[in-house]
Amino acid sequence: MTTPHDVPASKFIDRLAKYLMENVDEIQPLPWAAFAKTGMHVENQPQDPNWWYTRSASILRKVYIYGPIGLEKLRADYGGRKNRGSKPDRVKKAGGSGIRKSLQQLEAAGLIQAAKPKGRIMSPKGRKLLQEVAGDLSKEMVKTIPELKKYQGE
Repeated sequence: MTTPHDVPASKFIDRLAKYLMENVDEIQPLPWAAFAKTGMHVENQPQDPNWWYTRSASILRKVYIYGPIGLEKLRADYGGRKNRGSKPDRVKKAGGSGIRKSLQQLEAAGLIQAAKPKGRIMSPKGRKLLQEVAGDLSKEMVKTIPELKKYQGE
């Protein structure tokens, strides 16, 4: 069985974001998402109009790989270097509201579940979805690069 560990993260997140956009009604960008920055370390809002789905897919993958995982760990993961002019740069966490709302939407969709007080973990439905997406992506990659067949877990 192919898991999200076995496929490239960038391709997996793109495929999962497309699936979430088309098939999961609970995950919708909030009205302020088109105008908001993702944290104090960035200067502008995201340029991709579908960034909410990409971020949700990325959060879902992180919960699968590192779960149980909480909001503060995710804020640190999505944070970055803040340019402070002539002063030395410092690391800043990402904004918490977008991550929190995305977690709440994923939980409402039944893909993750709360594991108090540790954070959030994958639900069986979410684990199955991620493994199906990873399996489809792996099969598609084998068609383009036949040498990868020996790495499939079938």
